[in-house]
Amino acid sequence: MRDRTSWLLTGSLVMMDTLMSGLAFACGYALRLQSDYENIAPFSDYWGMLLIHAASIVIVFFFYRLYQRQRATSHIDQFYAVFGAASVGTIVAIALVSLVYKNQLDYPRLMMVYIWTLTIFLVWFGRVIHSRFQWSLQARGYNQARILIVGAGEVGRIILQRIQQSPGLGYNVIGFVEDHDPPSTLVGVAVLGQTSDLSRLIETHQIDEVIIAMPEASHQEILSIMARCEREQVTVKVFPDVFQIMASEVSIGDLNGLPLLTMRDTALRGWRLTLKRSVDIVIGALALILFSPIMMLIAILIKLDSSGPVFYVQERMGLDANPFEMLKYRSMVADAEAETGPVWTAESDPRRTRFGTIIRQFSLDELPQLINVLMGDMSMVGPRPERPVFVEQFKKSIPRYMDRHREKSGITGWAQVNGLRGDTSIVERTKYDLWYIENWSLLLDFKILLRTGIKVFRDRKAY
Repeated sequence: MRDRTSWLLTGSLVMMDTLMSGLAFACGYALRLQSDYENIAPFSDYWGMLLIHAASIVIVFFFYRLYQRQRATSHIDQFYAVFGAASVGTIVAIALVSLVYKNQLDYPRLMMVYIWTLTIFLVWFGRVIHSRFQWSLQARGYNQARILIVGAGEVGRIILQRIQQSPGLGYNVIGFVEDHDPPSTLVGVAVLGQTSDLSRLIETHQIDEVIIAMPEASHQEILSIMARCEREQVTVKVFPDVFQIMASEVSIGDLNGLPLLTMRDTALRGWRLTLKRSVDIVIGALALILFSPIMMLIAILIKLDSSGPVFYVQERMGLDANPFEMLKYRSMVADAEAETGPVWTAESDPRRTRFGTIIRQFSLDELPQLINVLMGDMSMVGPRPERPVFVEQFKKSIPRYMDRHREKSGITGWAQVNGLRGDTSIVERTKYDLWYIENWSLLLDFKILLRTGIKVFRDRKAY
């Protein structure tokens, strides 16, 4: 049943791509017709070109491996993949048309541009619809993959929680595998045995995928577990350890003949730093103008709701561990920490005001940080800044924690869009922050900003 559903999903995706690329061609012709009615042949003459275009898109997508099942790909990542593959597919189609038709039929350049642009957006839109359909089926129990999680520690429980929160991914966790005195069940899921039992468990429970959630295990242990899984021909995924996710590239240099290994410099410099700052200024200024009516309204409602200032100014640690004054809308009673001192915000925190609860839920209390961005204290995207008192605690226990401060702090970040906000692991946040720093690109920043806009209305971890 699962194999049949899988084939049906793949076949329907091919049909969707074919339909949307053909529709893009037809719409491109219609747009070109509007601009130059006299010098373009009737649409019936272009049917062959349409078929070549649609076939080229599907074939290129096949070679780009876009018909392999991806259960956890975001719509933004899909757009990036479609953009590249559709661009190559359109070029291939143009080349084939020129070979087949030669000078027999005009293929206007403006029409090519229309077709290329529409192909990207219409094919992506079709894939978004198909993904929603696939997730809906998988949430109902169709096309599910049977999963074993190796490791019943904190990481294993986090992975289980993420899977349970996303039924549309189609993962069915059959059980845990754990060597170190495990309980019989963990978070309602059975602990089925030890790593030495993996081959038997995979065969007995018809496992499709094994997730190794043992970030502190040695490389030898990981390789041994993978060898047992590979004998049973199942997909193996490994949650990376701290070193793997933070690993820097190295280059070999010398100091007057003395060989030295140079770790990759993770700090942004030169044109990249200028580019990121320019984008911050443009997006920050536009966002401040766009949200200024809402910000004025929030300020008025804060004053009406409770006594005290509109803004809450708090010292945070930023670039190069230098402190700066971060702005927020006041969402708690005035002098909320007068008795407790610096503490984490808790869910249902009694210090919150009535209106403060609302603006924190939708992260509207963070809007004044756009001013921090324009002043140069913060960036639109980067590691979230912490208070100095907490930085002093974390740097003593978390490897490379201070490396987060090699870049400007951000209003949003890679950790936040991956669900690590509120009462979540600081260790995990640090891993995501360092991955972002070491893999920065402008496209990654745009992806994070888009995902932030979506999560504002879905995430309920802000309190």
